[in-house]
Amino acid sequence: MWFSRIWGTQEVSLFLSVLLYVCQLAGAISIRSYRQSLTRSVQQDVLFSVDISCLGIPTIQWTFMSGMVSRDISSWQPGGLTNISEEYTDRVHTYSNGSMGLSDLRVQDAGFYVIRVSELSGSSRDAGFVLTVEEILYEDLQYLSVFTLVLAFLAGFLMLSMWLMDNAYRRLKAWNGRRQMPVNGETELQAL
Repeated sequence: MWFSRIWGTQEVSLFLSVLLYVCQLAGAISIRSYRQSLTRSVQQDVLFSVDISCLGIPTIQWTFMSGMVSRDISSWQPGGLTNISEEYTDRVHTYSNGSMGLSDLRVQDAGFYVIRVSELSGSSRDAGFVLTVEEILYEDLQYLSVFTLVLAFLAGFLMLSMWLMDNAYRRLKAWNGRRQMPVNGETELQAL
């Protein structure tokens, strides 16, 4: 080897060790995600699916950003304790591969989600997701259809009531007319 002629064996082994260490640091953390743009409706669930790999024990941190708002959602180490912020306590589900699930979505959840994976050595890597939350418009249509159905039932009930009252009035009028008629042919003659 020409390295051994210029440098000694110790220098070559030290150089290769440093080179191997630098290569490990450069590729020490990888974050793979399959979909970075997600669209869900209000009250649905979403899974920010990632697959992380690193040489050491990673610390995973998720952050939400939208406009002027930036807040931490959760941070954890696989197999360790999970720290979830208060406003997401009942809605966030963390997974050992780095993925995070968010349930019962709200319109305010729309925005940019960042995962940061860092190691004790100080190296870190980020990946981002865009979440769009759509409002459910068919709920208004459901209320409108129920309201229309109630109005139709009420109109039908009123029409039936009017028909029954009209029949009762006609029968009462006929009965009253029969009552005022002379009985058994008794006819009074009147003078001219």
